[in-house]
Amino acid sequence: MIMNNRSVATAWLLILLGLPLHCLAQETAPKPDTRHGDAMIASYFQRQTRQLEDACLEDIGTLEQWKKQRPILRNRLFKMLGLDPLPARTDLKPVITGRTEHEQFTVEKIQFQSRPGLYVTGNLYIPRNRPGPLPAILYVCGHGQVKIDGVSYGAKAYYQHHGGWFARNGYVCLTIDTLQLGEIEGIHHGTYRENMWWWVNRGYTPAGVEAWNCIRSLDYLQSREEVDGDRLGVTGRSGGGAYSWWIAAIDDRIKTAVPVAGITDLRNHVVDGCVEGHCDCMYMVNTYRWDYAMVAALVAPRPLLISNTDRDGIFPIDGVYRTYQKVRKIYELYGAGDKLALHVTSGPHKDTQELRVHAFRWFNFHLQEGKTDLVETTAVKFFKPQQLRVFTELPADQKNTRIHEDFVATAPEPAVVKSASAWQQQEESWKRQLKEKSFRGWPAEARRPRLETMTDEDVKDVTVRVWEFASQQGIRLPLIMAHRKELEKPTLLVLNVLDEEHWNAMLSRYGHSFVSVQKLATGSLPAEDKQAWIAEQEMLKNNDWAIIYFPPRGIGPTAWDPAPFKQNQHQRRFYLLGQTLDGMRCWDVRRAIQAIRTEVSAPLWLQSHGSMAGVTLYASLFET
Repeated sequence: MIMNNRSVATAWLLILLGLPLHCLAQETAPKPDTRHGDAMIASYFQRQTRQLEDACLEDIGTLEQWKKQRPILRNRLFKMLGLDPLPARTDLKPVITGRTEHEQFTVEKIQFQSRPGLYVTGNLYIPRNRPGPLPAILYVCGHGQVKIDGVSYGAKAYYQHHGGWFARNGYVCLTIDTLQLGEIEGIHHGTYRENMWWWVNRGYTPAGVEAWNCIRSLDYLQSREEVDGDRLGVTGRSGGGAYSWWIAAIDDRIKTAVPVAGITDLRNHVVDGCVEGHCDCMYMVNTYRWDYAMVAALVAPRPLLISNTDRDGIFPIDGVYRTYQKVRKIYELYGAGDKLALHVTSGPHKDTQELRVHAFRWFNFHLQEGKTDLVETTAVKFFKPQQLRVFTELPADQKNTRIHEDFVATAPEPAVVKSASAWQQQEESWKRQLKEKSFRGWPAEARRPRLETMTDEDVKDVTVRVWEFASQQGIRLPLIMAHRKELEKPTLLVLNVLDEEHWNAMLSRYGHSFVSVQKLATGSLPAEDKQAWIAEQEMLKNNDWAIIYFPPRGIGPTAWDPAPFKQNQHQRRFYLLGQTLDGMRCWDVRRAIQAIRTEVSAPLWLQSHGSMAGVTLYASLFET
């Protein structure tokens, strides 16, 4: 069905919501949360997602407001894809390595370089009967692997039936491989499974590579005499649905788009867990904290058909519908409500014929002068993968397998400042950039948090006080302060920011003597470290210091599921929300410092180890 009518869509959705929605395959369904930290972080993700969801397009009330914001938003999308500044449009150096013939069309096996060494392999389907330049479709493939005896033939072989249909129906169609599942196999799973978290620091996402390859593919299509360069469309499913989304949003040469099973909202990805079923090519680096309807809205007012099945496990239909409804607001501002449609058919996450038929009819209408003829031919595969292969030998100068290393340039090395005033200016600029980009996900500056005393406990000559405070809504964290008994005014506060290893070390010193500390353990206490406890007592006895131990979110009492997969996917959830786990731990350290100063006034010494050293260092930049 194609839905353009709000009342019909609403009625349909009410029926649909009676069906169960499963975001993950059965084998990856999450187990019920049993830890305090699991419940805490789940609630946090829900609140943060709702904030972004509610803010998405909320401030747009008129077409004038949207037209003013659109170029700003598009520029931000380029930034979040790692495409600002855009790479140079270097010579594509296109090569046709062979041809495969069909009675109705020819398939050219082509390769070009979207930038030097970054190869794009594809098949160009050209109808034999051409009365003149034809409309062209860029077909961007999803994750359909075709690999035989260790040789990758590219996703274009998997999705060849689409190119064949378009060519038999009056279109030129360029079907291009993905970075990961091309003939040269790159990487889409840097944060998903390769522990390449520096991608986020660098501002790199393979979505940016896919978007750039699409831009250069349009350049190539417009260079061909068979193509009417003013009638270009894009489609693809799954990963290809996402790439259709990127290119249509950032390049107005796309006159109509049909992303298939490639669009849904943050709620599905973050709260419902669909992120756990997607690689990194599905996501921009969400610096500006968008819900995904913002991307689709940039396509307006050009024709956009959002297409999906009703039982898609990784693009659930409730999120698809919410996205459609938000985007519809922008189309209606243009008076172009008829240019946006939602197509839903029965089925799972699969390339069904029903999905194809409606996509074909959409293109016929919008790229072939309102053509409404019945679709009489089906999309079928005509060729063996070997007939569509571009390379017989992979190029030695290819950068596909390591493009993540230099696709986004590193920042230039700053010049050495010559004066104190120049340094102050540089410092302020860097801190401003950190807040606007790296730490944009921090809450707005708030009043100092209030410390709530949970327990006071004396053992021998040591007093331990356990406090709790709210770092932000729903994130309540403990502070444990120890000093010699009857110390009234410490001369130094030593704040230890703990990772899990040093949290357990603290438990091994204090947990066997102090009931209040024992209660903070989430499981059995680690073995007692008597020597460390003796040394700690001596240190406190001989100094007027207060030692404070602080585990940021996800450490100690607020730790969540320790399984490596779950730890990794939670980090990716932060990433989708325009945050990072370590960035929010920096916020926790800042709030801990602020909270301590509401109770104790003394010079502050910060110390931490390993990854928490970096967290503490960044937090210290923003607290005097």
